[in-house]
Amino acid sequence: MPLYLRGKAGTVEAVIEPPGIDNEEEAYGRNAGMKRHYYRVALPMTEIWPDYVGSPRDGLRIEVFETWLERI
Repeated sequence: MPLYLRGKAGTVEAVIEPPGIDNEEEAYGRNAGMKRHYYRVALPMTEIWPDYVGSPRDGLRIEVFETWLERI
């Protein structure tokens, strides 16, 4: 997860299919074929940069791995 997005609130717009190999576990040889999803998350620009003065409709869309998300 990019540092500038950590702790920011967004909205899940979509679950990306098909699920992919859990790269975090695979890197350490602990995966055993487990798969997880990526999610497309929408964040308003004002959530990322509080002083943003563009259109309130402006936002960022990013695909984020399941283990990087926290329900709020």
